[in-house]
Amino acid sequence: MNVKTTDPVAARSVTAGKVSRSPFGPSDEIGMLNLMTDESRAAAWAAADPTTIYDLSVDYHVGMPSWDGLGDPTYQIWMSHTPQGSVNENVLGVGAEQNQHVTYSGDCISMYTHTGTHLDSLNHFGLDGMVWNEVRADQDLGSRHWLKNGAEQLPPVIARGVLLDVAAAAGVDVLPDSQVITADDLSAVIERQGTEIREGDVVLIRTGRMRLWHDNKRYLHNEAGLDRDAAALLAEAGAMVIGADNVALEVMPSTDPNNWHPVHTYLLGECGIPIMENANLEEISQAQLWEFVIVGAGLRLRGATASPMRPLAFPIRSGHWPERRSRKTMKR
Repeated sequence: MNVKTTDPVAARSVTAGKVSRSPFGPSDEIGMLNLMTDESRAAAWAAADPTTIYDLSVDYHVGMPSWDGLGDPTYQIWMSHTPQGSVNENVLGVGAEQNQHVTYSGDCISMYTHTGTHLDSLNHFGLDGMVWNEVRADQDLGSRHWLKNGAEQLPPVIARGVLLDVAAAAGVDVLPDSQVITADDLSAVIERQGTEIREGDVVLIRTGRMRLWHDNKRYLHNEAGLDRDAAALLAEAGAMVIGADNVALEVMPSTDPNNWHPVHTYLLGECGIPIMENANLEEISQAQLWEFVIVGAGLRLRGATASPMRPLAFPIRSGHWPERRSRKTMKR
């Protein structure tokens, strides 16, 4: 990882509407994930209670919700080898006896990299032809993928996680369509839950949208989500990953007439904060697990703008990470 030279939290010194240089130097490609250190990982690992595991990912299947509004492919799976096909075609040339004895299957998948539970890379969104750390499309984009800031750069995550259960605080199962989650809303949830945001946290927002997961028409459109000020509250407090249980984290459609995805351009391009989407937060909500240890990693897809991820949440063992309230970090 890179060595910081200034305040490591880029969000505290951004210029609105402009891609930022990284406080971790010109070679940085992982942004705020640099806040994760050997010491922070060790502390998280020591605090985790391995006797209980919450899987925050969704399963992949044909017909699952997938962002295809711009023509991207939905999830597909097909068999490339079947036991009976091997018998009938003898593709290996080993003969009927072996093909009947060895039951062999194989398959292939095709999908948009932003399908299912995934982590956005820092090349996914930017501004004015640039992405995080002033990486330029006219210099750093190849024929098939970005040459910098790709998914293969993002390290495995072992960190403190925080759930901000906005839906529960509002007393609803699912927030209304296109409801804006404001900074004041998040502050109220933090107060209600008695939690705090610390530098290096993974912060997950529950809208309740995952209850609509199998209703494609409702899940994929007009979602409740963060506005820029709400995202800034978390970013300036030091969150290194921000995610949610919806398809885009931010409210859709956009409330900014000049930017159709303002939270993405802000978090990824200005702040260097990867975004987790389609996280299944229902179980940890029911358990009121506001603070936890989160462990997860994406596939090392070179140059990709996102990678599927399987995040796991572990309760914090008694006596570890005692509450340490810090009001100043939550004021803007």
